[in-house]
Amino acid sequence: MGSRDAEGGRGMASLFTKVVQFANSPKGKEVIRQATDKAQELAKDPKTRAKLDDVRRRVQGGRGGNGAGPGSGTGPVR
Repeated sequence: MGSRDAEGGRGMASLFTKVVQFANSPKGKEVIRQATDKAQELAKDPKTRAKLDDVRRRVQGGRGGNGAGPGSGTGPVR
């Protein structure tokens, strides 16, 4: 059996190796920096913050309203 390198590897290991190589390249670092800047910009936007806060509130607990959300079964206990 031969050894596997970035060029001759197979499957997910090869894909991961290529992703790592790209991320460490000058072009990859630039793409990552741009994506980070955009994510930070979106995080500061009040509309995006409101959406994130709404999702976080729903996920972390307290299904408000009528209790008929996904997986609620028969509804609220009365």
